[in-house]
Amino acid sequence: MQVKTLIENHGFSHLSGNDLDREISNVYSCDLLSWVMAKGKHDTAWITVQTHNNILAVASLLEFACIIIPENISVEQEIIDKANEQGVVMLSTQLEVFEIFKILYEAGIK
Repeated sequence: MQVKTLIENHGFSHLSGNDLDREISNVYSCDLLSWVMAKGKHDTAWITVQTHNNILAVASLLEFACIIIPENISVEQEIIDKANEQGVVMLSTQLEVFEIFKILYEAGIK
Protein backbone atom coordinates (compact mmCIF):
# COMPACT_ATOMS: atom_id res chain seq x y z
CA MET A 1 0.00 0.00 0.00
CA GLN A 2 1.23 3.48 -0.80
CA VAL A 3 1.03 6.28 1.76
CA LYS A 4 -1.33 8.23 -0.51
CA THR A 5 -3.87 5.38 -0.29
CA LEU A 6 -4.45 6.26 3.36
CA ILE A 7 -5.27 9.82 2.30
CA GLU A 8 -7.32 9.01 -0.78
CA ASN A 9 -9.25 5.96 0.43
CA HIS A 10 -9.36 6.29 4.21
CA GLY A 11 -9.63 10.02 4.87
CA PHE A 12 -6.27 10.52 6.56
CA SER A 13 -5.04 14.13 6.58
CA HIS A 14 -1.69 14.95 4.98
CA LEU A 15 0.35 17.13 7.32
CA SER A 16 3.85 17.08 5.81
CA GLY A 17 6.27 15.50 3.37
CA ASN A 18 5.99 14.86 -0.35
CA ASP A 19 6.80 11.19 -0.86
CA LEU A 20 3.20 9.99 -0.91
CA ASP A 21 4.00 7.27 -3.46
CA ARG A 22 6.18 5.53 -0.89
CA GLU A 23 5.25 1.92 -0.17
CA ILE A 24 4.38 0.96 3.39
CA SER A 25 5.98 -2.41 4.15
CA ASN A 26 5.04 -2.75 7.81
CA VAL A 27 3.35 -0.98 10.68
CA TYR A 28 4.47 -0.30 14.22
CA SER A 29 2.97 1.54 17.16
CA CYS A 30 4.91 2.61 20.22
CA ASP A 31 5.58 5.86 22.04
CA LEU A 32 8.88 4.95 23.69
CA LEU A 33 11.41 6.32 21.22
CA SER A 34 14.29 4.05 22.24
CA TRP A 35 12.03 1.05 21.72
CA VAL A 36 10.96 2.31 18.28
CA MET A 37 14.61 2.80 17.33
CA ALA A 38 15.37 -0.79 18.35
CA LYS A 39 12.33 -2.34 16.65
CA GLY A 40 11.59 -0.04 13.70
CA LYS A 41 12.20 -1.08 10.11
CA HIS A 42 12.66 0.66 6.78
CA ASP A 43 9.33 1.74 5.15
CA THR A 44 7.34 1.47 8.38
CA ALA A 45 4.11 3.34 9.02
CA TRP A 46 4.73 4.44 12.61
CA ILE A 47 1.70 5.22 14.74
CA THR A 48 2.46 7.45 17.73
CA VAL A 49 0.73 9.97 19.98
CA GLN A 50 4.02 11.86 20.34
CA THR A 51 4.23 15.13 18.42
CA HIS A 52 7.64 16.61 19.26
CA ASN A 53 10.88 17.04 17.30
CA ASN A 54 12.36 13.71 18.35
CA ILE A 55 9.82 11.69 16.37
CA LEU A 56 11.13 13.35 13.21
CA ALA A 57 14.67 12.31 14.04
CA VAL A 58 13.64 8.70 14.61
CA ALA A 59 11.54 8.56 11.43
CA SER A 60 14.40 10.04 9.38
CA LEU A 61 17.05 7.80 10.89
CA LEU A 62 15.07 4.62 10.23
CA GLU A 63 13.67 5.82 6.88
CA PHE A 64 10.04 5.28 7.84
CA ALA A 65 7.39 5.61 5.15
CA CYS A 66 5.33 7.88 7.38
CA ILE A 67 4.33 8.88 10.87
CA ILE A 68 0.63 8.57 11.68
CA ILE A 69 -0.83 10.67 14.49
CA PRO A 70 -4.10 9.08 15.72
CA GLU A 71 -7.23 10.42 17.43
CA ASN A 72 -7.06 13.93 15.95
CA ILE A 73 -4.14 14.80 18.19
CA SER A 74 -2.99 18.32 17.39
CA VAL A 75 0.47 18.84 15.87
CA GLU A 76 2.09 22.25 16.24
CA GLN A 77 2.86 24.10 13.02
CA GLU A 78 6.53 24.31 14.03
CA ILE A 79 6.74 20.48 13.98
CA ILE A 80 4.92 20.29 10.65
CA ASP A 81 7.32 22.86 9.16
CA LYS A 82 10.34 20.95 10.48
CA ALA A 83 8.92 17.68 9.09
CA ASN A 84 8.58 19.33 5.68
CA GLU A 85 12.19 20.54 5.87
CA GLN A 86 13.35 17.01 6.67
CA GLY A 87 11.06 15.33 4.13
CA VAL A 88 9.20 13.33 6.77
CA VAL A 89 5.68 12.36 5.77
CA MET A 90 3.20 12.90 8.60
CA LEU A 91 -0.46 11.99 8.49
CA SER A 92 -3.22 12.43 11.01
CA THR A 93 -6.55 10.74 11.49
CA GLN A 94 -9.45 10.66 13.89
CA LEU A 95 -9.11 6.88 14.08
CA GLU A 96 -7.79 5.04 17.11
CA VAL A 97 -4.65 2.92 16.82
CA PHE A 98 -6.61 -0.34 16.57
CA GLU A 99 -8.62 0.98 13.63
CA ILE A 100 -5.47 2.11 11.82
CA PHE A 101 -3.91 -1.32 12.32
CA LYS A 102 -7.07 -2.92 10.94
CA ILE A 103 -6.88 -0.88 7.73
CA LEU A 104 -3.22 -1.73 7.21
CA TYR A 105 -3.66 -5.39 8.14
CA GLU A 106 -6.53 -5.78 5.69
CA ALA A 107 -4.20 -4.33 3.03
CA GLY A 108 -1.72 -7.12 3.77
CA ILE A 109 0.68 -5.10 5.91
CA LYS A 110 1.83 -6.81 9.09
